Amino acid sequence: MWMGLFYALFLVAAAQAQSRLSPLTLEQAVATALDKYPGMRVSIEQVSAAAAQVELARTGFLPRADFLGQINRSTHNNVFGMLFPQPVISPISGPVLPVHSLGSVWGTAAGVLVSWEPFDFGLRSAGVKAARAAQAAAGAQTGVTRLQVAAATADAYLSLLAAHQTVLAAEGGVERMRVLETVVDALVQNGLRPGVEASRTRAGLAAAENQLIRAQEAVAVARAALASMMGAKAADIVAMPGPMLELPPDAGLAASSPAAHPVAVAQSASIAEIQARRHVLDRSYFPKFNLQGTTYARGTGVQPDGATGGAAAGLGPNIQNWGIGMTVTFSLFDYSSLKARKQIEDSRQRSAQARYEQIIQDVAGEIAQASAMLDGARRVAMNTPIQLEAARAAGRQAMARYKAGLGGIVEVADAQRLLTQAEAEDALARLSVWRALMKLGIAQGDLTEFLRKSAGK
Repeated sequence: MWMGLFYALFLVAAAQAQSRLSPLTLEQAVATALDKYPGMRVSIEQVSAAAAQVELARTGFLPRADFLGQINRSTHNNVFGMLFPQPVISPISGPVLPVHSLGSVWGTAAGVLVSWEPFDFGLRSAGVKAARAAQAAAGAQTGVTRLQVAAATADAYLSLLAAHQTVLAAEGGVERMRVLETVVDALVQNGLRPGVEASRTRAGLAAAENQLIRAQEAVAVARAALASMMGAKAADIVAMPGPMLELPPDAGLAASSPAAHPVAVAQSASIAEIQARRHVLDRSYFPKFNLQGTTYARGTGVQPDGATGGAAAGLGPNIQNWGIGMTVTFSLFDYSSLKARKQIEDSRQRSAQARYEQIIQDVAGEIAQASAMLDGARRVAMNTPIQLEAARAAGRQAMARYKAGLGGIVEVADAQRLLTQAEAEDALARLSVWRALMKLGIAQGDLTEFLRKSAGK
């Protein structure tokens, strides 16, 4: 029974490990990064906040209702004369009594005031439009973040594949140097070659091993970078290259307008946001009309002749009033400040427009550069197989000459090093075409087609 339980637990653990280490395609890596990278959540929450700001702006169309309740114990002395509005001295209603007294009475009040702007010359609508423009700008910025996260993830993935190919080439170089060391040691021990050649071969083997160590280090660094983008552990990352170890189809990516690039779209949304704020200022220098209605009740412990009631007099608000009306206010001297604020927004709009034009120009240049890089990378990748085959032939010939006593160990070591370099360059040349294709997608602002090609779709 216990053995069966242990075996079942072992199978579960093995299945979990196999699931954790399942190969990961580039498309899956990018999708995971877009889902888990914290920077994406920041952008999404900013869009949510902007959407809530739109709802807040819409509440400006609703009436306002203020409720009040109050109880106090105070004196009731009053004087004639004006007093400017201020927050310190509390007003007292009622007649001026002939005698001043420090005696106190209860006072109570309860009421409600409802206010509503029936019209505002388009100010609130302009505020809602400005909030929507800010929401659109936040959404456009999310597109920029998506492109940045996808680009960084794809670059880390390709770097990991390139490092793997470098490791394979370095391992081949180490294996060939070990075979050469065995051959040279046998010749030296038989007195057919000088001992210095054995030392030269060991030095070459050590150099090849160092190259392998550096390649393995590059794999670990690239895997850690990719794991960081995906929010995963580096040990769980296993890249599945798919068709990316072969040349991609000759067709590049579909042409795209620079204006469709997420950075250009975000900048265009910023311009629209500035224009919306400017429109709010245009609708601000108008009178404000408030339709108001109120009802309230008050209670006091003192009579108009100064007589006071009992100990509980004034605790109940028993004198009621109501009223409706309209209040009109106009801030006459806001004109200068509004004019200055409009000038600020106008300058910001011109600056944003210039920035937009610069972005369009830069994107067009980046697309042209990426296209040239793709063409050059493809031509190099078509030529590296010739270089590799020649290096292999040179290696075989150098070894044959050495065994026949017609060549030296330096010639063989150079041929082996050239072969290792040619193998690495041949593998990396194909990945360079994919990297150039990725850069073209980044320049165009959309990696969707590149990711489909990387999955063989």
